Amino acid sequence: MPVRPTAIPFLLATLLTATALSACGSGSGSSPDTVKISFKQSMDNSIRVMDTYLGQMKKEFEKANPGKKVELVPIKAPDSEYYTKLQQMLRSPKTAPDLVYEDTFLINSDITSGYLKPLDAYLDKWPDWNQFIDTAKSAAKAQDGKTYGVPDGTDTRGLWFDKGVFQKAGLPSDWQPKNWDDVLSAARTIKQKVPGVTPLNVYTGKPAGEAATMQGFEMLLYGTGDGKTDPLYDTAAKKWVAGSQAFKDALTFVETVYKEKLGPDVSDALDPNFGTTVRGELLPKGKLGIDLDGSWLPQDWQKGAGHEWPEWSQKLGLAYMPTQHGQAPGKVSMSGGWTWAIPSKAGNPDLAFKFVETMQTKANAQKWYIANSGIAVRKDVASDPAYVQAQPGIKFFTDLVASTHYRPAYPAYPKVSTAVQEAMEGVTTGDSSVDKAASGYDDELKTATDGQVVRK
Repeated sequence: MPVRPTAIPFLLATLLTATALSACGSGSGSSPDTVKISFKQSMDNSIRVMDTYLGQMKKEFEKANPGKKVELVPIKAPDSEYYTKLQQMLRSPKTAPDLVYEDTFLINSDITSGYLKPLDAYLDKWPDWNQFIDTAKSAAKAQDGKTYGVPDGTDTRGLWFDKGVFQKAGLPSDWQPKNWDDVLSAARTIKQKVPGVTPLNVYTGKPAGEAATMQGFEMLLYGTGDGKTDPLYDTAAKKWVAGSQAFKDALTFVETVYKEKLGPDVSDALDPNFGTTVRGELLPKGKLGIDLDGSWLPQDWQKGAGHEWPEWSQKLGLAYMPTQHGQAPGKVSMSGGWTWAIPSKAGNPDLAFKFVETMQTKANAQKWYIANSGIAVRKDVASDPAYVQAQPGIKFFTDLVASTHYRPAYPAYPKVSTAVQEAMEGVTTGDSSVDKAASGYDDELKTATDGQVVRK
């Protein structure tokens, strides 16, 4: 899922622009009867969950709207490149699709850049909007008070662990660590007693993009305090937090994982497609003990998916990520999610929103949540027993919503996220000490936020 834009050389930018132009042909305005929909296609050719779902929605929409056509415009790229390509497409009416898939982490940045159209005029007339939970609505709301996206679900994060590996290590099958030390202790035990298995995966570094920031660092950082005060952004001061001990503590955890060789080989951890390896190979083959990861993993293991693994719910256990010292509230999770947004330069915005309405009927939304291993953001779906019982793990991850945190989705966040990834990469490779990496982050933070920083 989750990824983030980084500065790229001019040549690469030029190539990406060319790709975007060719992908969209003559532009979304070329036909008033065709709605062009752009989405992120999995880098794993065997995973086509989104493609399949959108294909079904295309058939339903075209049948219900004779004479109208849906053109799907997939963008196949690693996370950070997806955002770059998408932004290139949004800059011109010749290349802008009519509907785009936007991560909630980036949407405010694209709003500030003028790339997206406010949807309030559509939402005010759409009865189903009342079914969306308030936190999901706010994820796509800008500082101007307008809403720019319709969320298609959310997610939560926790610890996946291999029961077979745990049995070999002498660890309990109902494992639930109470603090960070418990997590590291279990990883050390696996390293000692189960050779040939990676004890613990924590995503790290710039190649992993937002997976490093959100599945990795923020799952640690947001477990350092009282669970009420945001350790990344001071909402009262409206400034980003620098120089904190909490930041250094989270970096120290990452450093420990890689210095003690409890995690993947550094070369693997810094592979931009390592998430695909985790889901498609390491977990199904019993080669990973503990994985700090998201609620969506089972989408790859369902019947018909590229890595079909019907036994996963018997082979894997789930535990919540504990707070640093076990302090209240005792557990931590991060939530994000994706939205469907209409570009400001879209040629057919009305038709695009009509397609959103098709995707977001109760029945179709529920179909998507289950296919995508997503967490429902519609109240009528969340309360439906068919949804709760559809897949093992749904209840566990849905219950984490009560103790979850959301990223400070302000325009500067993508740059802040990149600075986090750089700090993580430094301690992962051993090129930087924790103090040096934290100091470098502080310098980057000042630049990324135009000096809007408070020290704690």
